[in-house]
Amino acid sequence: MKKAYKIEVDCANCANLMEDAAKKTDGVKTAVVNFMTQKMIVEFEDGQDTAAVMQKVYKNCKRVEDDCVIYM
Repeated sequence: MKKAYKIEVDCANCANLMEDAAKKTDGVKTAVVNFMTQKMIVEFEDGQDTAAVMQKVYKNCKRVEDDCVIYM
């Protein structure tokens, strides 16, 4: 399952860091962060609770970019 989320991130490098952090999160199959559109598209592994996985994604993203925002 894929879902798109609106994000707030200040620079393209920060968006890349967030993308890498999201991709490394358990339950995420793949993730793409688009700085220009301020969106994150996450594809979840089968059978995952998307809300729980996104909480982990948000936590991991905050570690690399503490002022990022993901609207869930």
